[in-house]
Amino acid sequence: MSEQMLKKENSIGVFDSGVGGVGVLKELVQLLPNENYIYFGDSLHAPYGEKTPEQVLGLVDDVVKHLLSQNVKAILIACNTATSVAAETLRRRYPDIPIIGMEPALKCAVSAERRNRVLVMATPVTLHLDKYLALQHRLEDRADFIPVECPGLAKRIEEANLDGEDLKEMLRARLLPYRGRVDNVVLGCTHYPFVRSLVREIIGDVPILDGTHGTVLQVARVLSEKGLLNPQEKPGTILFESSKATAEELNIYRALYDLYEV
Repeated sequence: MSEQMLKKENSIGVFDSGVGGVGVLKELVQLLPNENYIYFGDSLHAPYGEKTPEQVLGLVDDVVKHLLSQNVKAILIACNTATSVAAETLRRRYPDIPIIGMEPALKCAVSAERRNRVLVMATPVTLHLDKYLALQHRLEDRADFIPVECPGLAKRIEEANLDGEDLKEMLRARLLPYRGRVDNVVLGCTHYPFVRSLVREIIGDVPILDGTHGTVLQVARVLSEKGLLNPQEKPGTILFESSKATAEELNIYRALYDLYEV
């Protein structure tokens, strides 16, 4: 696909390992309501954050090929793990399509006035990849970072029962030791904003940050720079797709999209 073939009216492709990216999608729709969207959740293979980088790259490449077959004009990787593992490879592999990824909001967590203690919740893969480690290293002269691996959390959020006592216990086990000991929390997985209120309840009343806002602004900038913003004046469409390809799964996507508070 050449850049000349990208059309303003084409959809923006957004994907995640499952339901997490629907929150990113909702913020993007709020910013660019006249665009058309295809959201693909790879729930059949979720979560990415507990797979090997090689497995993640293979899965992500398959999703990108699927979106490209539908003539999307840009792709947003609404997944921190997939971005860390695959974004640079995908940009080299598909140079004619804008590909935008997520990044944990470490920069936003750093204070100019004093040295912060920053708790970073993320998947095991994200926290061990060079991309995250390099970002933390660049900032660690200004803040103390406390990485907290959260295996199983994204998968549990996929089930969509966000009031379950087992979910609360999972979060308490990971976070309660840090209550009163950190200045803010970074949510390093797009699934985690769905449990933001539970995180605050456990960790205390501190800022809870994620990279969604900066990412959707970047999508808007890239489309504007390339002359690809949709000029239509009516609201665009949203098509939900899933590798599970069941009505139940798609209903979960729609329900969580409606539930997500921007």
